[in-house]
Amino acid sequence: MNTEIFKITDQNRKTAEAQKAIEKAGRILQNGGLAAFPTETVYGLGGDALNPESSRKIYAAKGRPSDNPLIVHICRWEDLSPSVKKIPETAKRLAEVFWPGPLTMILEKSDKVPKETTGGLSTVAVRMPDDETALSLIRAAGGYVAAPSANLSGRPSPTLAKYVQEDLGGRIEMILDGGQACIGLESTIVDLTEEVPVILRPGYITREMLSKVLGEVEVDRAILPEGSDAAPKAPGMKYRHYAPKAELTIIAGEEEAVVNRINELVREAEKRGLRSGVIATERTAARYSADSVKNAGNRDKEETAAKELYRILREFDGEEVDLIYSEAFTENGIGQAVMNRLLKAAGHRMEEVSSDGE
Repeated sequence: MNTEIFKITDQNRKTAEAQKAIEKAGRILQNGGLAAFPTETVYGLGGDALNPESSRKIYAAKGRPSDNPLIVHICRWEDLSPSVKKIPETAKRLAEVFWPGPLTMILEKSDKVPKETTGGLSTVAVRMPDDETALSLIRAAGGYVAAPSANLSGRPSPTLAKYVQEDLGGRIEMILDGGQACIGLESTIVDLTEEVPVILRPGYITREMLSKVLGEVEVDRAILPEGSDAAPKAPGMKYRHYAPKAELTIIAGEEEAVVNRINELVREAEKRGLRSGVIATERTAARYSADSVKNAGNRDKEETAAKELYRILREFDGEEVDLIYSEAFTENGIGQAVMNRLLKAAGHRMEEVSSDGE
């Protein structure tokens, strides 16, 4: 299969050529094919959410387990009602504040949505992305687009179209290239079928932000570092995700102790003839002696780390490093989402160090 790529920029977005490309991608989806497209979070692999065969094709293209539900993307609030049994007041309040945006809500599904799309569950995950190209494509495709991240299952999610091509070129019909995703991490997932809303996957929309709208909000223990042995409520969270080819280890502790320990590990790797990479921040990047040091941005603005994380992991793959060491990030705000993805990518390999070296 030849995968067609069309680049959409701010300069050409309104042109007839760009609109024709989006309409073509929409027809591909309506006819049961697959097309990748940009969103504000990461690139999505789109198929017709109401077509069971399209969902099966998505699972096959990604190599994704079929019990891992697909998120249904809509472009209008009025399209939510036909896809769910009821819309609770909590959903209305969240949508007023966060849609379009990086928030996915889990609700009881209607018969309109096939179980192939929901991984066999009686619930459906729905969101409205905050990206003009994505919304136009959803409209052109008929209003309901199932779209997980556009990568091979287990690999880092793509924030650039070139990584979609790297993983899925020849497996799908089309890629709409909209440049770099502005957030860089997948959407927050909140389950609204429980009495108290539960965050099943952390993201840009934080617990604090949700609590301001809803009041009490819980977090699934399985997504927290101390809950790594707990069974996650979201089926997809039980699988290894976001993983680079090299072994990744997170080093946590006070800054000085972390820098010293990572440099010690880098020296050990060099003695073994192994190439090492380090995920650092602006304050520490110059202090490392690894073969490749990546600056994830300002530690005081961890949204920069969120935006750069998957790109960094992909770059390490291209540089063929053998071992990766990453500084840990805070568990507050979007830092919780960054740590969630890092821990998943590392297979929960994390070492804590103290200033006295113990």
